[in-house]
Amino acid sequence: MGSFSQIVVVGASLAGLRAAQTLREEGYTGELSLVGAEPHLPYNRPPLSKSVLTGDDDVALPGADDVDVHWRGGRRAVRLDTGGRTVALDDGTSLSYDGLVIATGVRPRRLPEEQMTLRGVHVLRTIDDATTLRRALATDPGRVVIIGGGFIGGEVASTVRHLGHQVTVVDAGAVPMDDTIGERAGRWLAVHHGKNGVELISGVRVVEVTGKDGRVSGVRLSDGRTVPADLVVAGMGVVPNTDWLNGSGVHVDDGVVTSAELFADGVSDVVAAGDVARWPHGLFGGELVRVEHWANANEQGAVAARNLLRGPGQAEPFDAVPALGTRVHGTRIQWAGLPRLADESSIVTGTPEDDKFSVAFTRDGVLVGAVAVNFPKEMIRLRKAIAAREQLAVTI
Repeated sequence: MGSFSQIVVVGASLAGLRAAQTLREEGYTGELSLVGAEPHLPYNRPPLSKSVLTGDDDVALPGADDVDVHWRGGRRAVRLDTGGRTVALDDGTSLSYDGLVIATGVRPRRLPEEQMTLRGVHVLRTIDDATTLRRALATDPGRVVIIGGGFIGGEVASTVRHLGHQVTVVDAGAVPMDDTIGERAGRWLAVHHGKNGVELISGVRVVEVTGKDGRVSGVRLSDGRTVPADLVVAGMGVVPNTDWLNGSGVHVDDGVVTSAELFADGVSDVVAAGDVARWPHGLFGGELVRVEHWANANEQGAVAARNLLRGPGQAEPFDAVPALGTRVHGTRIQWAGLPRLADESSIVTGTPEDDKFSVAFTRDGVLVGAVAVNFPKEMIRLRKAIAAREQLAVTI
């Protein structure tokens, strides 16, 4: 720790804040800069698709307003020079470092610009996105089309339907969230959306968002249909914010590729954490994974900071079981591990018909993932089993 006097954290969401807080908690007393692309202090993102849309602006993260840092809000990193150990910002300034935390997160996939500029077309990633969407919903748009039935799309559909609007979700998959919660739970979720008044159109792609007089009017699908729309929310997934690392020598491949201890490949003074980090996970045979979960960012930011201070020789691998939960139309859905890695799956408790069940996912007989609907105690059990690499006989 004595070798560090200037540490820069690039990215001021949850992972970046946790890294900065942990550096101070571990006794680092040198210069500490926190660079955030948004002008706001670090805040909590999960409420953006839920309570913020209904009028609750409480997104505070504990300690965000009193962490001892040189705050660089409203500034983006545009270039990294690992040889000269500098981070260039978009205002022309440059920050020197002897330790760097990359926590730049992700950004939403966007429609072509001419479609994004239509009035009534929205994305949802920031607090400003959420308040803009809330104002649009307050004008009673009538027909809301959500592109993408994933995590964010499902939460927005649930919230907007609760507000009384007509909602259609268009999803390219056969069932919503099948890459996250698997086909069985995805089938249940499709039915659950329907029971709560959401029209789900599955297995088709959006070809174009159409407009009239500069305002959105519909969504044209790959099967030739056009769905009328007064408001569109594009929830088509995200991409890691790594453009600023081009030419830096940091290995980038669907995120910042790191060691198990979160050090950027071959660089002992740079670590990565949160949605942007892609690391070999010890519980899953060293499979490179990138996890877009709140809990992962929270835990990983702290571990990355501690490992940076300790150095590669004394660092600990990050092998926490990924886990997240959501509520869709009032129903609790949780998942843990990486169900997408499985070659077999089975319902192990409960039934989808009762809206209370759990699904186990295995690879070569070893538990790698779990999903629970309205079954938190079962999720606790299965998550512990994933951490213990238990074997479980399941059938597809």
